[in-house]
Formats: sequence, C-alpha cells, structure tokens
Amino acid sequence: MPQPSVSVCIPVYNGERFLAETIRSVLDQTYRDFELVLLENASTDASFDIMRSFSDPRIRIERNPSTLSQPDNWNRAVELCRAPLIKLVCADDLLHPRCLEFQVGPMEADPGLAVVAARRHMIDEQSRVIVPRRGLAGLLGVRTSVEVARRVVRNGANPIGEPGNVLFRREHFFAAGGWREDRRFIMDLDLWMRLLQYGEFLGLPETLAAFRIGRGSVSAENEQEIYDEQRLLIEELGESAHFQVRGLDLQVGRLLAPAGRARRQALFAISKLSARRDDRKQSESMAAGASD
Repeated sequence: MPQPSVSVCIPVYNGERFLAETIRSVLDQTYRDFELVLLENASTDASFDIMRSFSDPRIRIERNPSTLSQPDNWNRAVELCRAPLIKLVCADDLLHPRCLEFQVGPMEADPGLAVVAARRHMIDEQSRVIVPRRGLAGLLGVRTSVEVARRVVRNGANPIGEPGNVLFRREHFFAAGGWREDRRFIMDLDLWMRLLQYGEFLGLPETLAAFRIGRGSVSAENEQEIYDEQRLLIEELGESAHFQVRGLDLQVGRLLAPAGRARRQALFAISKLSARRDDRKQSESMAAGASD
C-alpha cells in the first residue's frame, strides 16, 4: 500500500472496555490519508477480537508474542508506523473528528515545527466531560522550545497534554530516543521536551481529543510516581543549556509542583465519584428489575 501521510497507532493491553469507541473515533476523522496501527500486547481479554471486528482497509493489526512493558510497547507501536507524522492514542482515549485535519496541515506547511498540540477534554468512564478544554495555558500559537520549557517548569504539571492531543514527526522520535523506561509515568511530557530540541511548538486553541480518567488508569493509580518524576523533569530542564530555564522559573516551578499535584488528585477524585454514582444507579436499576 502507498505510504500514508499520517500514522495513528493504538497500543492495546486488556483494553476491551473502551477500545471499539477509541477505534471508531480514529476512523471517523475528516482527514482520510492515514493508517491505523493496532498493536495488541498479548492481552488476556477480548481486545484482539474487537480489533478484528473492524474491516476498514486503513487498519493494520499487529500482535506481540508476549507482554511488553508499556514503554517498550509504545516504542514498538511507533516503529511499526510508516508515515512521517505520528499520533499515538491510548486505547481508552478519543479523537475529535477534525483532529488530524487541524494538526496535519501546520506540520506539512512548516518543517520547522516539531510538535503540534491541541486542547483536550477530560472525560469519565461514560465518556462524559469532567473538565472541558483543558491544557495549553500560555502555549497557544507558535512557541520556541525555550518558551515551552519555561512554561512547563513554571506550571508544575503537564500543560501540553497526553499523546492523543499531540502530533509529532517520526524522524524526531527516533533521534530523541523514543519513550523512556525510567520516565514511565510522565513518558508523554518527557518525550515532548526532547522532541522540542529539533523544532518549534504549535499550540492550537481547538479542543481535538479527550483523555479518559478511569478508576484503573495508570495515572489514577500512580499519582505519587507522577509527582516524583515531574519534579525530576523540572530539575533536568533547569540544568539543560538548550532550554535556558531561568532560576526564577525553577523557583516558581518548585513552589507550584504541589498545586499541579492537587489538580491531578482533584480530577481523579471527580472521576471516582462519577463512577461510584454510576455503579449505584446500576445497582438500583437491577434491584428494581428484580422486584418486578
């Protein structure tokens, strides 16, 4: 098949609950010149059967013979991609139908761009929006890597976002070293900053993706590790000659890191509350049906 302009890859491990919805959100893109690489990571659920239920010719299904770690699996997903532009989508997240349309154009028009990001909704297990239009505060428009680094350090969290709302170049990914095993809980932000050593950043004002916060998500279950790795990244950026982070930026970032942690904890708490409410309604509905 001819090389597509964009590769969207979805690494999957036991993702049966939301996988079909995620795949449909990719296939429903208004921009059509893409391939969808589905990498099944030796799951024990019905993920592979769900993948095979789709017959779109743009889909390519791959399987790992044994389960890889998340960083290794994500790296292999990108390795399997053929296009010069890459988007990785987690198996429970969603894309807006115009996500690729809005992001591909700027990347093709400006070879100096290394990363294009958009805002995203935070959604719960029922795909309801918990927090709308999140991210990219102070990062809209074209920004240099120095500007982005200073904003990231001062933010104390991840103002750019997760893989689903970001588009990057395949050549930069391999030049930067890919997803890092020792940054498992902030793999996305760590990679974005290394990619920005090769070009500039574009922040789009549109909301083009949705990041799901579920009870069993990696983010929800490893908040302390996220916080620790975030603080390490802040210090690394401060020591980098390339990013020119100032002492004042570091001081602000160290002070605001607990606030970034508090924001994450609040999101996890809202998601859990929403899930418990849904469980209660389901139980009440089942009880009412039994009494009938």
